[in-house]
Amino acid sequence: MFTFKQLEAVYWIVEAGGFSQAAQKLHTTQSAVSKRIQELETQFDMPLFDRSQRSAHLTEKGEIMFVIAKKLLEQRDNAVDQLGRPESFERRLRIGITELTALTWFPRLCDQIQKQFPNVTIEPDVDMSMGLKESLLADELDLIIVPDAFVDARLSSTVLGGVENSWMCKPGMLNSGKKTFRVSELASLKLLAQGGKSGTGLVYDRWFRKMGFSPASSIKCNNLLALLGLTVSGLGISYLPRKCLSVMIKGGLLEEIKATPPLPDVTYVAMYQWEKKSSLIPSIVMLARECCDFSQIYGSV
Repeated sequence: MFTFKQLEAVYWIVEAGGFSQAAQKLHTTQSAVSKRIQELETQFDMPLFDRSQRSAHLTEKGEIMFVIAKKLLEQRDNAVDQLGRPESFERRLRIGITELTALTWFPRLCDQIQKQFPNVTIEPDVDMSMGLKESLLADELDLIIVPDAFVDARLSSTVLGGVENSWMCKPGMLNSGKKTFRVSELASLKLLAQGGKSGTGLVYDRWFRKMGFSPASSIKCNNLLALLGLTVSGLGISYLPRKCLSVMIKGGLLEEIKATPPLPDVTYVAMYQWEKKSSLIPSIVMLARECCDFSQIYGSV
């Protein structure tokens, strides 16, 4: 088969008016241009230029090759131009997110994706972190946004931002008069915790073991909204995102418990498979870093 370099030689010899002029256009030597033409002629066993004349004139077969060369070079240039523009992407984006992301800044991310990649179809999947990771490894998702609870050499991980969590309960539930509790003192209360499929749950389970914190009883729940409802109902204490629930604290539905040492922030990351070659996914990760903000429920776009 012929190469683009060979096709360029045919095209520019005709357009520029000769072999030396074509060499100037292609930033190469006249002998290199001649060699490309000779390779084509040998491959197809036919002359493309009439060598009996001083100037470059196409043979009948050369005319056909020139038309082919012009068409294929135009298609190549169009393809390069299309791939160089963000709006050219036409594909599905299967993105996995947790409840908290869905409730806060995911609408803003969708808005930015649609503005920069209008031909990309967004297919979100809201699930627990463990399930999202399994779906990513099974190639059922292109990208997931989860708490930084996993280490896997098969996955690329980019830090997006963090969530500040606080201990919370139903207002008046403690009635102790204390302003600050030691974490060990909270162990006597029922803990409303996220389960083992939750990235946040995994992060805090590890921290609890490190701190020697072992609650007397607990209710494990893998649904953030259900966990919030249990806390508002006064069934126990829980760790919940502080900033986006500030309205509920001010409205008297929740009470923040001051404790020492404070809960560590939960870092969120974007993860995708290393081996998947895509120029789109890194661009989406960059947009996610810009949009990541857990401070408001359904943050404005």
